[in-house]
Amino acid sequence: MNAPLSLSRRRFLGTSAIGAGALVIGFGPTGALAAPGNTPGAATFDPNAFISIDRKGIVTLVSKQPEIGQGIKTSLPMVIAEELEIDWKDVRIVQGDLNPAYGSQGAGGSTSTPTNYENFHRLGAAARTVLVQAAAQTWKVPVGECSAAHGAVVHGPTKRKLGYGALVPLAATLPVPDAAQVQLKDPAGYKLLGTRIGGVDNEAIVSGKPLFGIDIQLPGMLYAVYAKCPVFGGKPLSANLDAIKAMPGVKDAFIIAGSDNLNGLRPGVAIVATSTWAAFKARRALEVKWDEGVGAGHSWADFAAQAAAAAGKPGTTTLRKDGDVAAAFAGAAKTVEASYRYPFISHASMEPQNCTAWFKPTEGTLELWAPTQNPGSGQALVTTTFGIPKEKITLHIIRSGGGFGRRLSSDFIVEAAAIAQKVNAPVKLTWTREDDLQHDHFRPGGFHHLRGGVDANGKLVGWHNHFVTFANRVERDGKSILQPGSGGSLSGDEFPGRWLANCLLEQTALECRIPMGPWRAPGSSVFSWVFHSFIDELAHAAGRDPVEFRLELLGDKDIVAGTGERGQPYSVSRMRNVLKEVAQKSGWGKKTFAKGQGAGVAFHFSHRGYVAEVAEVTVSKEGQLKVDRVVVVTDIGAQIVNLSGAENQVQGSVIDGLSTLMYPELNIEKGRVVQSNFHDYNLLRMPDTPTKIDIHFLKTDYPVTGLGEPVLPPLAPAVCNAIFVATGKRVRELPLSKTDLSWS
Repeated sequence: MNAPLSLSRRRFLGTSAIGAGALVIGFGPTGALAAPGNTPGAATFDPNAFISIDRKGIVTLVSKQPEIGQGIKTSLPMVIAEELEIDWKDVRIVQGDLNPAYGSQGAGGSTSTPTNYENFHRLGAAARTVLVQAAAQTWKVPVGECSAAHGAVVHGPTKRKLGYGALVPLAATLPVPDAAQVQLKDPAGYKLLGTRIGGVDNEAIVSGKPLFGIDIQLPGMLYAVYAKCPVFGGKPLSANLDAIKAMPGVKDAFIIAGSDNLNGLRPGVAIVATSTWAAFKARRALEVKWDEGVGAGHSWADFAAQAAAAAGKPGTTTLRKDGDVAAAFAGAAKTVEASYRYPFISHASMEPQNCTAWFKPTEGTLELWAPTQNPGSGQALVTTTFGIPKEKITLHIIRSGGGFGRRLSSDFIVEAAAIAQKVNAPVKLTWTREDDLQHDHFRPGGFHHLRGGVDANGKLVGWHNHFVTFANRVERDGKSILQPGSGGSLSGDEFPGRWLANCLLEQTALECRIPMGPWRAPGSSVFSWVFHSFIDELAHAAGRDPVEFRLELLGDKDIVAGTGERGQPYSVSRMRNVLKEVAQKSGWGKKTFAKGQGAGVAFHFSHRGYVAEVAEVTVSKEGQLKVDRVVVVTDIGAQIVNLSGAENQVQGSVIDGLSTLMYPELNIEKGRVVQSNFHDYNLLRMPDTPTKIDIHFLKTDYPVTGLGEPVLPPLAPAVCNAIFVATGKRVRELPLSKTDLSWS
């Protein structure tokens, strides 16, 4: 356990490559292709490389992005292997540590694939080019007569073959071609991309081998817990530290002052012990007198009352105002008004937050083992909090047991770093499940007060949304401002805003001390539910087919002016195509449903992905919901990298979206989260998952993008719209469990 999880990946590549006389190629710090050194018979390239080939022909590829279950540790190396013309059985994957030579190393926003896809193709092609040149020089034949396949170079006219391992000594002395000059493979000739490849860690996962951050073990390691005020923004005044220190196995207990930064090092009480069990047991005996601060006045009931009061007033911020909305409603044949609401929820990843830290005061160095989505941010937060220079911090990226945006925050890393500086040994901080649920950086709750109007022809002519969201007060450029939580700020470009001549989008922020952070498909995960549920209400009022109504809303002209979600252009034609395709694949309009059954449709543009979904449901007379089938059509560009991983992401998004629709909510009373563990914070169980998930990918001539987030948003509205068809009841509040679905 100690060796694989404590060995520096940089040191591994350096020693293994040079010691074996390997060919090593990678991107330099500027992102340009870097050349190996000219040392005959040995690799002298910088050990930050992505590719290492030994004399046995085994290829070691570095996966630089954090693996949080999205499959990137497998899929991105597949891109290199495809261009390199190496058989997957001859590939070994090593997780890269945080290193500026690797470039961006975050895993969030479904950006890992689009950020690296093109560069990784060129990286593999460059290595292949050098190997082909080495073979041509060995045979003294023109390069054009040689080609690579299955880990070897073949001379066409004579059929001579040299394996990559035999070519390493010469190839290591040749210059790497300029990235712009590299010839990439024709996608029609791909042998690996688009196939089903199992995750490189699958065997370790199913056999229970140590793999995750919570599994880290180091010689002489101690174990820590960190208790924070149950009220957000509170701080400890005193604690029974002497009694805690006297408990069996406890090595130390102390207060950490922390700061008011909700996303940084929060004040709390640390307990360090010889085992996790001893630390947890001492935690239960801990008695703290807290200064709860202004957050103690927060309650969900009060927030809901404030939101209701805001409904009849103008928003504090106007996000979009087009046309004459008042006149549009005055002239509308029918108007519909509705309010939608959703609560704060937790990320609830299976692996609670944890981090192992080892501070060595003599050298002034800090070594971290962190299951993080954003290692660079974690390193930076440690530097700004404690003044430890970045070059003195080593951060090992460890596989995460789920992230969903939670591990983009680095509070658990900075807590471990703070504790480590008071302990003369490596120390692993482990949050309890209650810590994880009650001290999350939550998905913000929200309230939408909507009004829409349709004309005599059933066309949508007016749209008004007053969005009441939540915000923290922060200092920026010497000013105190309200900053809405991640995913808690509505864009004026959000569908159907830019599509309508008469549209008013307003926002009001309720100030709070509740920490908020990105939650899977931030914003989109709730906006899609609100907007496509309300669009369905308007389609019904207009007597229109929901698919036809949406196609008319989209129009037939691509919107290129302005920007869509996350600053990306919105292609209407791509969305129209996935919507038409999902209607065709699901048999939309061709089925007859009995009472208690129905189908619903929704689409959404999220994280560069275009997705449409149809859900078919059955609701019993007693109100029990069963999702019978979900049909998903998605356009994420020209290539599916790993078909197995892609299907897994779609299935996982559908199930996660259904779970989030049905059960989780956090109630806040006296500034505290009421729920504490999975006994009162419910998630979807296996029997409730959809009976069937049909997946269809539209391959288009657009850049390849990610798939971890865009499929989730349309699931909730598609299911809720199907529930309306089945029961005649509209779902306007999350979670779904709060709505009585019974019918007669």
